[in-house]
Order: sequence, then C-alpha cells, then structure tokens
Amino acid sequence: MSEWFECKVKYERTMQDGGLKKVCEPYLVEALNFTEAERRIIEELTPYITGEFEVTNIVRARYAEVFETIDDSADKWYRAKLLFITLDEKSGKEKKTSHNMLVQASDFHDALKRLDDGMKGGMADYTIASILETALLDVYRYRADIPEKA
Repeated sequence: MSEWFECKVKYERTMQDGGLKKVCEPYLVEALNFTEAERRIIEELTPYITGEFEVTNIVRARYAEVFETIDDSADKWYRAKLLFITLDEKSGKEKKTSHNMLVQASDFHDALKRLDDGMKGGMADYTIASILETALLDVYRYRADIPEKA
C-alpha cells in the first residue's frame, strides 16, 4: 500500500535577472517506501531542472485524502486538519480524531469550497480545525511501473 512522502530538492534556479540562486523546494510523492520516493522524485524532476540537483530530505507525510483538480488557476496546496466526531461505545462519550487532508486550490476560500465538495456524501460528522497554505510545489501520485515486453 502506498504512502505520501514529502521530498525536499535542492538545486540552482535561474532567476529573472539571469543570475543563479540555490533553492530548496518541497514536493509530495506517493510511493511504497523511502527508496522509491527518492527514485520517483528524481525521475519526475529531471526533465524540468537543468544542472545538478539533490534530494536533501524525505519525510513521511500523513494525508488521509488528497483533493486534486485540473483547474489551472488552482496553483497552491492547502493542508486541512479535520476533526471527525465518533461515539465511544464503551464510555458513551464523543471522541474526536484528527486527519489531515491536502487540497489543491487557488486561494483559501477555494480550498474551503473544494474541501467541502470533496467531503460531501461522507458518513462521519467532522469539523474543520484549520486550513493552511503549504509550500508544496507539486504532487506526484503513485503509478505502478509497467515492465517492458522483451
């Protein structure tokens, strides 16, 4: 089963004035393990980065759901923390469980709308504890490599 990994990549970016600046940017990759996450981020970014780059850090990211869109104006990623309310059968008390969601949107209000649309039809009651813009530049979903035929 695949998981999400946040990968930080360091490279030299060409600025508008023609100068070079070292940057370290975060990306999110869905992979089976840390090794595959590193291989996948290198594979995904190689066509877009000229010169050398290195993956400086990989950490497991806990997202219960990722809501993507094909809308070109949705160029930011927002982390939403949801509190799901369940009833503990033994004690009869309400219990809150938090889950992080990732939402692609153009701004805060768009993220809230897309989150609500994505959660429609769910059976559990929830409240939104927070929505924060992340620094993520892109998200790469898992895809199984198809072996080539001999």
